[in-house]
Amino acid sequence: MTQIPPSAPPLLPQQWSSAYVSYWSPMQPEDQLSSGYCWFDYRRNICRIDGLFNPWSEEGTGYRLWMSETGNAVSSRTRKQKVAYGREAMAFGTVLCDIPLDDEAGPFPQLFLPRDVLLTHDAQYVGRHMVLGQEADAWTYQRPDKGPSTLYFQAGTGLLLRMVTGDDRQHASVRDFPNLSTAEIPAGIFAANDG
Repeated sequence: MTQIPPSAPPLLPQQWSSAYVSYWSPMQPEDQLSSGYCWFDYRRNICRIDGLFNPWSEEGTGYRLWMSETGNAVSSRTRKQKVAYGREAMAFGTVLCDIPLDDEAGPFPQLFLPRDVLLTHDAQYVGRHMVLGQEADAWTYQRPDKGPSTLYFQAGTGLLLRMVTGDDRQHASVRDFPNLSTAEIPAGIFAANDG
């Protein structure tokens, strides 16, 4: 089968949300598998990501870190809500303890994944692959002072299936998006930082 490369890189949908699984390729003994959920609304220039922070050293800190971050590029502000989950030994076994941490606020110049990221960074088409059981078009780009990133889109669409940051032949961060939806995102999702 001859593969004809797309004429131009796709834009991400105007708004989308998905569960994600975050892991490393190849996985090292100290690497963690984690998951969460994300929402991106490019019309309002706002996003939110909830999940276990990865990378995070439970051995070094004594706990896993869950974080919900809502970033508003219109107001250039972000708000992070955090909970530490630590293990505590009890007579009957180990229990998980949750400790809410102080919220944080800070600057937020742009969304984590801009809608036009492929166009902005002059992405190159690197072929068709099988990702999550689907045919996917892969686009690679390089950002200044950072390693390569490759985005895998459901073939012929702007629906993101996988994002790889770094060189997966050495050690790369991978995020899979198994159930991306373009349904309307309720306004309340961004209530933590909407203005």
